[in-house]
Amino acid sequence: MEEKFSFKTTHICSQSGARTGEFKTPHGIIKTPVFMPVGTQATVKGLTPQDLKKINAQIILSNTYHLHLRPTEDIVAAAGGLHKFMQWDRPILTDSGGFQVFSLSKMNKITDDGVEFKNHLSGEKLFMTPEKCIEIENKLGADIIMAFDECTEVPSTYEASKKAMERTLSWLDRCYKAHKNDNQALFPIVQGNVFNDLRLESLERTKPYIKYGFGIGGLSVGEPKKKMYEILSLMQPHFPTNVPRYLMGVGSPDCLLEGIERGVDMFDCVLATRIARNGTAFCNEGKIVIKNAKYKLDFSPLVSGCTCEACSGGYTKAYIRHLFVAGEMLGARLLSIHNIHFLTNLMNDARKAIEENRFSDFKKQFMANYKLK
Repeated sequence: MEEKFSFKTTHICSQSGARTGEFKTPHGIIKTPVFMPVGTQATVKGLTPQDLKKINAQIILSNTYHLHLRPTEDIVAAAGGLHKFMQWDRPILTDSGGFQVFSLSKMNKITDDGVEFKNHLSGEKLFMTPEKCIEIENKLGADIIMAFDECTEVPSTYEASKKAMERTLSWLDRCYKAHKNDNQALFPIVQGNVFNDLRLESLERTKPYIKYGFGIGGLSVGEPKKKMYEILSLMQPHFPTNVPRYLMGVGSPDCLLEGIERGVDMFDCVLATRIARNGTAFCNEGKIVIKNAKYKLDFSPLVSGCTCEACSGGYTKAYIRHLFVAGEMLGARLLSIHNIHFLTNLMNDARKAIEENRFSDFKKQFMANYKLK
């Protein structure tokens, strides 16, 4: 019987050790490394599935917590599952909601049984267990589902981080026992905050549950980027080689390339569309804040040679600036298209560089031009 999910490494760069791969899912093959646009509430804000296909987004992410609150997993299931509900026929990944537990920490109480929290929309008290999380994700029907985990803030004490790691491992076992849909690949999540021994312990104790892939959680939550790279470098020699590795919540161009160099295959982040809605665009030299007055008479595209709809369609910096100043929603839409295209294209270029055994040179050249501030 043919496997519904499988991963193969297609090339390892002799210069850097970075790799390309192909991850087979029921809704298509994902070429890695890959950036996944975030469609939290079953939509990437302001964009249609057709927009995302033009950009050639391979997979998108939605969020279990938000879809549980509205429209509810039962309504999504009645529609035929998340793919049909949102008219997206390529792979989907659903986050477990663990990060929302972290980000809404003032509204919740975490116990070994699960998390008691307030519905941020209605104020109603709710209780989420690992079993309930998996039940929701099974009904939503994404190709890849994430185990329920506890993410700790930075800074956090060693004791609190260890307790959260132990709880994540306990919840992981419960998630696997509750998982009932073999059309979905369940990914566990490695935690451990910024403590090297906890990260390695979490990875080793998670390995028995890693069948299709795994997530690296609890990074890019306030620690310096240098520390994140240090932890990834520490873990890299211990990564399983036969499954994709997913660095959760990371999406700035520099972090993507640093992650790829350290063996990461999958990334996601709301950054691309969030900064777009605030009037900021990625470019090869860093970022463009389009509302700045210096673009008032700038009739050039956001990025010369960019093939996205915003740049190739003749929309200039001056025009897009005007849209933001006038409060027109087209401005945010054009920048969202551009930013997702920019990151998707960066992944395409990274894969090509890996296949041609020149990824270190590619990264060095990109970072020489890209201003971090």
